[in-house]
Amino acid sequence: MSGRQRTTVVAIVDVPPEATAAFQRYESLVLPLLGRYGGRLERRLRNPDGSTEVHVLSFPADGDYRRYLSDPERGTHRALLSEVPVTQRVVESLTDV
Repeated sequence: MSGRQRTTVVAIVDVPPEATAAFQRYESLVLPLLGRYGGRLERRLRNPDGSTEVHVLSFPADGDYRRYLSDPERGTHRALLSEVPVTQRVVESLTDV
């Protein structure tokens, strides 16, 4: 990769406690798709009741991250969350300091 720094993205997701099973099922289907785009799940943190998750993801470049977001299979799985009021905050294009 010629010393180029990977693009890092942090997602903070809040899920109602009654919907954690649906959210975890969704995650089990979409996280494996990261590899298609050179993505890595660097860290995955969850609070005790499963209502908040933090994901630290990295990709070779921003374009790879954008392709992951628009992956058709990922979009299909999104239907699992159609009735789940998920709150998500995503911080993009982070770099080490």
